Amino acid sequence: MRLKILRAKLHQATVTHAALNYHGSLTIDPELMAAVGLHPYEAVTVGNAATGLRGETYVIPGVPGQGQIELNGAMARLGTVGDRLIIMAFADLEPQELPGFKPRVVILDQHNRILEVIDSPPIERAWVDQTPLVDSLGLPSH
Repeated sequence: MRLKILRAKLHQATVTHAALNYHGSLTIDPELMAAVGLHPYEAVTVGNAATGLRGETYVIPGVPGQGQIELNGAMARLGTVGDRLIIMAFADLEPQELPGFKPRVVILDQHNRILEVIDSPPIERAWVDQTPLVDSLGLPSH
């Protein structure tokens, strides 16, 4: 059974532009993408900290060093310029891949500059060994 685990997170990214008539996606400064290991066209979940709205889209790189966080196409309905977003990418891992795994998390300021790189603690083997696996119905998995 594979588990969906947080892999990368840009926390408190500020929307710099919203383009409803663009063909879709989320434009991110490639320097910010690199900071958390996001890849072009990778799927991300986006949460708006002000409204609680969430959506899923894919990432495209913008102009390096510009701090771009642009909501494009239907994603432009998720927020407006100045809103703070949480941008997350996930990995599907087998339980044996969990020990030692840790997400890459970056906190941004209101101008999308890196304030802090979080050194998340890795998942410990003891946690994996002690946690029962369950199926989609919540029943023990064998």
